[in-house]
Amino acid sequence: MLPGQTVRVICREKEETVPGSSVCSKFHIPPADSRHQSRGWPLAAYGKWNSGDSPETLPKSKEPEGLPALPPSRFPGAAMALNDMDVQKRIKHMLAFIEQEANEKVEEIDAKSEEEFNIEKGRFVQTQRLKIMEYYEKKEKQIEQQKKIQISTIRNQARLKVLTAQNNLISELLDDVKTKLSRLMEDPEVYQKLLYKLVLQGLLRLLEPVMIIRCRPQDHLLVEDILQKAIPEYKTVTGKHAKVQVDREVHLPMNTVGGVEVYSGNYRIIMSNTLESRLDLIAEQKMPEIRKALFGINPNRKFFQ
Repeated sequence: MLPGQTVRVICREKEETVPGSSVCSKFHIPPADSRHQSRGWPLAAYGKWNSGDSPETLPKSKEPEGLPALPPSRFPGAAMALNDMDVQKRIKHMLAFIEQEANEKVEEIDAKSEEEFNIEKGRFVQTQRLKIMEYYEKKEKQIEQQKKIQISTIRNQARLKVLTAQNNLISELLDDVKTKLSRLMEDPEVYQKLLYKLVLQGLLRLLEPVMIIRCRPQDHLLVEDILQKAIPEYKTVTGKHAKVQVDREVHLPMNTVGGVEVYSGNYRIIMSNTLESRLDLIAEQKMPEIRKALFGINPNRKFFQ
């Protein structure tokens, strides 16, 4: 029963007011109430009811199927009030049940959302972690590559410096040899014998019918004297006649150590047989031995030391 609701107790001959109601009015129900008949209630339930009657003496009525059985009461209005209280209790129970279900549903949704959030957060964190790792791996590779390039560059620069120092040392050595050779050529007898061999070798290397010899200006007379002996020997060795002359217009530099240059008649073929060229040729042929003697065995040379 809701607060402020009016409860009326209706009977055939008398009216009563149920305690707790605020209004009571007299109302007579006809014997055949279509409203109750439509609900399926038998008319015996609305028989005459006296104050001396007990619940046991009241006529029994058959309740329709599907409706809960109501206990017989002396005060039908009180029974209806109790039913309203039960309804309120059931409503409250249903509300509590619905609220509990709603709370459980909310908790389930929250738990599911939290789980999906954690999964998505873990996926995002893992993705970003992989990106960061990949980024720093690339950076590390770049740094390693730059480090290798720098190390290789430094090594090459150091190797070039070493090679430059070695070449400078060898050049100084060859210059020293030239100086000593020039001192040795100051002896006329030694130089004349050496110059004779150089001239004869140049003639035999060219084997031209006409040959021209260039020498230092101070060696012109010496070379002409050598040719008087070298030409007969050339004919004896080759069996050919050769016309050989000294070029007095063009000559070798005066600071040259010594030796000659032999040209063909048309100046297309040259045979350099100076002491410098001979020294350079020997140095080129003996360079591995010279380097080995000066700097030791080179580990980078596997096939030829």
